[in-house]
Amino acid sequence: MGTGRTGTIGRRGGSTLMELVLVAAILAVLAGIASPRYGSAIARYQVEMSAKRVAADLEYASNRARTSSSSLTVTFTPGSNQYQMAGVPDLRDPSSDYTVVLTDSPFRCSLTSASFGTDANVVFDGYGVPDSGGTVVVTRGSYQKTVALNAETGKAEVE
Repeated sequence: MGTGRTGTIGRRGGSTLMELVLVAAILAVLAGIASPRYGSAIARYQVEMSAKRVAADLEYASNRARTSSSSLTVTFTPGSNQYQMAGVPDLRDPSSDYTVVLTDSPFRCSLTSASFGTDANVVFDGYGVPDSGGTVVVTRGSYQKTVALNAETGKAEVE
């Protein structure tokens, strides 16, 4: 602090209570605007990642069937939001079958439908070719992604 030209001590710089309340109000409005957009972006991201996981696992099942020269079944259960590969050990619990529950973290999505011909199962033969093509639909809120499995090539793609 120094003295002014008149010899008085100058006022210290600082914020008043009114300025702090105004800044807090502005931050609250900005947070109110950003929060729904952030939640929407997270939901969209989770649906995209869930669909990519399903596609990658279908490719994995095809490759595993081809390398083992034996058939492999992937069973989708929309009622419980999960799918399972019979005879493939789970990464977290090798004593059980490979299972993915889409409502669990990090996906938190729903398995809306799975249709492969007449049922929700797809069987890859010893050459990695599926018994039928089909689709898997994953949703979260208003966001939805479809995974399509090509019957001839066994390739899965997110649409």
